[in-house]
Order: sequence, then structure tokens, then C-alpha cells
Amino acid sequence: MKPIPAGMLLLAACASAEPRLSNLRQLTSGGTHAEAYWSPDGTKLVFQALREGDPADQIYVLDLATGAVRRISDGKGKTTCAYFLPDGRIVYSSTKAAGDAPPPPPDRSKGYVWPLYREFDIYLLDPATGEERRLTDSDGYDAETTVSPDGKRLVFMSQRDGAFGLYTMNVDGSDLRKVTRRRCYTGGAFFSPDGRQLVYRSFCPKDARDEDMLNKMLDRRALIPFKGMVIEIYVADADGGNERAVTSMGKINFAPTFHPDGKRIIFTSDAMAQTRGGYNLFLVNADGTGLEQVTRHNGFDGFPHFSPDGKRLVFVSDRNATRPHELNIFLADWRD
Repeated sequence: MKPIPAGMLLLAACASAEPRLSNLRQLTSGGTHAEAYWSPDGTKLVFQALREGDPADQIYVLDLATGAVRRISDGKGKTTCAYFLPDGRIVYSSTKAAGDAPPPPPDRSKGYVWPLYREFDIYLLDPATGEERRLTDSDGYDAETTVSPDGKRLVFMSQRDGAFGLYTMNVDGSDLRKVTRRRCYTGGAFFSPDGRQLVYRSFCPKDARDEDMLNKMLDRRALIPFKGMVIEIYVADADGGNERAVTSMGKINFAPTFHPDGKRIIFTSDAMAQTRGGYNLFLVNADGTGLEQVTRHNGFDGFPHFSPDGKRLVFVSDRNATRPHELNIFLADWRD
């Protein structure tokens, strides 16, 4: 029997094992792409990537009508976590104020770590004019920024006071407020469609071992996954009140975002991983009921984000990868 072409295998898998997704297609190739998020009009994606010629991750915009990809960051330092404002401006984080060269890679000789570089600060860029403004200046990893639906507030993660926490501020950098109130590793927050709530990931220590690991992460300024680590999905009011766990899966869950209906949350989890480092997408009601596995790829699927009309889903995956660490952006039609 002749082998089925990879593209046909992908579509067959989508149709049979991933009924929520149809018309799955790969938008990028050959790089390490991450965190692709929609423009408010649903015509573009902004993402970070390490592509040929880049010394470190840079920010790109992809036009969905033409497929054209354009780098909008200046190539200096290392960048991360870009997101559109309603008016088309883009907020992202960069280390460039500390120098044109990116920070040194982490020491992974004793195991995997994800560095939370203290040099990251938040910038606001108008890609149409090139005008840019630096919004933060702290020794504390200001990153993972997203925007409220009305475009008035930003939410981001920082270690500026020595702890990991979520903060909100006005788009011009004024009126800074700390949102989280517990001593946890917390980040990756998104506003609900009505702007009244936040959804985010959080590792909150439950015993002495967890406390020790949290202290180690704070000291090393890094996420350090360990055997038995639990990161759950939480929801709280935009000011941090009424916090509650949405998931209780006992696994590593992250990158949650709301469906535009405000009633459901899609996120990334290793709950059903078949291989080490494997992650899939899951859907859950905002009240914690109705947990559903969305993707079943034996690899990495992560960072999901719905189009503004809820009809399409973008995510990052190692499907069809041809080399180690290759991650690409995939787009699918969403079936309700």
C-alpha cells in the first residue's frame, strides 16, 4: 500500500479525531513560531518567531488574505508576547533597552528551565508609522501582555516586587495596579469579552516541596517544571477579586483564552499527553463544567486563540515539523 501524503493524513485526523476543527491548514514553515493572536478585524495575526536571520525571537505580522509576513520589531534584543489593540497598534515586550544583543540562553545543564528575563519591558508600537513608546522600566520581567476589549487597559505578568504577579495599567502606562493577591506563579492572563474578568494560569504551592520550588523559581527568575507540578486555569474579576479555579486536572495547564461568547475557555494541557513534552488543546465552560479534549495530536498543540467572530481558531503546533524545535502556526475553522 502506498503511504498517504502527510497533508491528507492531517485532514483525515482532523475529520475523525478532532471534530471541532475543519479545514486545518498550516500558515508558516521552517521556524520556531509562538503565540499567534488575531487582530480585532480578523484579517491579521501577530506573533513572535525565531526565523532565518534572527538572532533571537522577533515580532511579526501575517496578513491572512495574502499570506505576507512582515517583521515589525527592529531586530534588537529578544522580544515576546505581542498583542493587537483595537486601533491597530501593537503591544509587545523586548529586552532591547539593555542592549542590542539578546540575553544569554539559560543554563539547562541541570534540567529544563524557561527564563523570565528581568530585562523585558513593555513597548507600544504603531506599525503604520513606526512610532514606538516604552511603557515600563522595571527590574522585573514585564511581559505576557494582552489588552482589554475596549483597548483601555493592559494586563501583564511581572516580578517587579520580588514575587510573580499580574498587573493592569492604562495603555499609556499610568494607573498601575497589582491584581493577584496570593503567593503563586501566575501569568498568561486574558480579558473576557466583556472586560470584566481575567483568565490565567497559576501554580499555587500546596506543600513544602511546592514552596521550595516556588522559592527556587523566584530566585532563578525562571519557570522550572518538576515532576508532579500542577498548574491550573483560574478566573477572577479584572481587579483580582472572586478568584476561583476553573480546572482541577492535576496537570500542567496554560495559555487559556475565552471564546468570544464569554462562556467557554480554551487552553493547553498535558493531561492526555502520549509523549514527554506533549500538549493538546482542551475546552471547558467558564464554570468548570463540560471539559472536552479538542486536539489529539501526538506532539505539541498550544497557544489557542479564537477569531473575533469565533468561527476560526489559530494555534501553534509541531505537526509536520521537519527539524527539532520547529513550531508553526495552524488555522482551522471552528465547529460549534
